[in-house]
Amino acid sequence: MIVYLDTSAFVKLIVDEDGADEARLWFAEAQQAASSVVTYPEASAALGRRDRQEGPEEARLRAWVAALEERWRRTVAIPVAERPAGQLALTHRLRGMDAVQLAAAVGLRAAVLETAPATEVVFAAFDRRLLRAAAREGFATLGGQFE
Repeated sequence: MIVYLDTSAFVKLIVDEDGADEARLWFAEAQQAASSVVTYPEASAALGRRDRQEGPEEARLRAWVAALEERWRRTVAIPVAERPAGQLALTHRLRGMDAVQLAAAVGLRAAVLETAPATEVVFAAFDRRLLRAAAREGFATLGGQFE
């Protein structure tokens, strides 16, 4: 199984919050993890925002960024497919970055089907609207109990 993680799932690999245990288990058990190239800057921004909310602490933020780097090195970064993302945004009424995430997963699945048709690509997120769209695109999904 390949697990595709959107930013909401990827951040849970790093920060202890609801859903983190599940996301870490998916990441650990997958043959491969993948995510859009936009996930890295989005995750960085989320970690910075979380640090400011909790009261800035340089050591904590450094540890989070190191964890992001370590997990990112183990993740296949999928390029942005802007036109398919635009179409998915219209079809599923998604926000722009959610459409980018879904388009990356759709492109990944198409490539996997060509080279390893028995390998399943599962879509992981903690955004119900995005998970519903992924399910309509034929993905098995993980997550969803959180908005």
